[in-house]
Order: sequence, then C-alpha cells, then structure tokens
Amino acid sequence: MTTPAPEVDGAAARGVVTFTNPFVILAGISVVVAGIAASFGQVWFAAWFFVGGLLALLNAKLVVIKVANATAEDEPRKTPVAVNSVVRLAVVSVIALATAYFFQSIGGLGMIFGLAVGQIVLVLNTVIPVLKGLRQQS
Repeated sequence: MTTPAPEVDGAAARGVVTFTNPFVILAGISVVVAGIAASFGQVWFAAWFFVGGLLALLNAKLVVIKVANATAEDEPRKTPVAVNSVVRLAVVSVIALATAYFFQSIGGLGMIFGLAVGQIVLVLNTVIPVLKGLRQQS
C-alpha cells in the first residue's frame, strides 16, 4: 500500500521544471572554477566543466520532455521511459568519459566534474522548493 505524497503549493511545483535557476547557478560556479583553474594554468578545465554542466542540464530537460510525453498518453507505460533513461544515461556517460580521455591533456576531466556538479545543482533545485513547501504546510 502506498501513501499519497503531501500536497505542495503550485509555486514549488512550477519551480521544479524551470531550468533558469540551475543554469544561473551553474554559470556562477563555472566562473569560480574558471578563476581557480586559471590560477593553476588550466583554463580549459573550466571550459569543459561548463560543458559538462550544460550536458547535465540537457539530460534533465530531455527527462522532462520524455516524462511529459509519456504522461500525456491515455495509458502511460513505464517501459519506454525506462529504456529512454538507460539509453540517454549511456550516451551522456560515453560522451563525458570520451571527452575526459581524449582531452585529458587540456582538462577534459573537467567535464566529469561539471556533470557531477550539474547533477547536484539540479537535485538541490528540485528538493529545496519541495522542502520549503512541506515546511510551510506543517
């Protein structure tokens, strides 16, 4: 038996799907990373970091589109969403690992870090508004 999730106000639910805040936060973090990387003489690391973060945002946007398409059907099924997720994550992983390997001399590892930080920013951008909504209800 499952229990329904508590209702969260509409502002928090709308904030989950927008990508403006994560992009701005990611750009700010990238600027900080660029400053640190420049002090070590690794400017390309910051560029790859930003590209990795953008890849994380693109992945999240594709998730939103796929889930919206799946839930718009009369009888939504989980299998197409799951298959799409596996394929998409495999492609993102291959891109990030190939970049880290082939561009290792010019900071390609930055893409892996950018991808990880981008995912953290997206998770926090999703969780914090929901937690605020739940706190306001209690």
